[in-house]
Amino acid sequence: MQDSLSNEPGAEAPDGELFAIGPARDARYTVKERWRDCENFPGDHPLHHVEFTHRQMNEEVNGLECSAACLADYPQADWELRMWFARQCADEARHARMFRRRLEGMGAHVGQFPVMNFQYRIICRADSLLGRLTIQNRTFEAGGLDAVAWVARKMHDEGDAPLADFFESQLADEILHVRFANEWLRKLIRDDPRQLLDMSKTLGRAARGFRYVMGNEGTEGVYYPTDRLARLEAGFTEDEVKTASELGTQVASGELRGHPRS
Repeated sequence: MQDSLSNEPGAEAPDGELFAIGPARDARYTVKERWRDCENFPGDHPLHHVEFTHRQMNEEVNGLECSAACLADYPQADWELRMWFARQCADEARHARMFRRRLEGMGAHVGQFPVMNFQYRIICRADSLLGRLTIQNRTFEAGGLDAVAWVARKMHDEGDAPLADFFESQLADEILHVRFANEWLRKLIRDDPRQLLDMSKTLGRAARGFRYVMGNEGTEGVYYPTDRLARLEAGFTEDEVKTASELGTQVASGELRGHPRS
């Protein structure tokens, strides 16, 4: 990746410090490294929802690949935690198939639009299980709780019961993914409080990688209200939910840009 960031103050050039090598994709796919290089149709474009579905399908594959990498990279991890990762692999595979069926039901096909694998490249750059749980489950998937819950309610309000059920089933799985991560992160930190330093360092690196990939243009105007009930069910405390809500308000107002909300 040879892109330059000379026109974006504060951003960093991509290298091994921020990203792992991306996952393999077959010849159907065109892989891009930055949001601005993808097909970003406006909300009123007829292909907007089709492209979104295609992108979500690939992101669910990323989730599967990240969980599988945790199993492969940390074979000595606690058996119960490994079982949670195995369950997450199965869940993410099911989600990917759900999105593929929906995509093809729209008359589209796999590989029709460019995809990004930034989640895998940021998550798998972390060199500890604590770091990967922090980024994948407690940050990316926790932010996804808000988005999926909001979309499910919107579909209900619009009378699209099948699509509402589609997203609610996904939400139920994502709540479990975030909750097991919260439980295990607290255990890991309780056993070794020094790992809090690793968590902070990992989050900082992930935030820099996220800003590089998304840029201001990829996060401008993107905001989902914090879903208190989903986050509490996923193991966050009331104080943590309040902090996430305040951070989300800052992102929505433009005070914070390109920040992956946890």
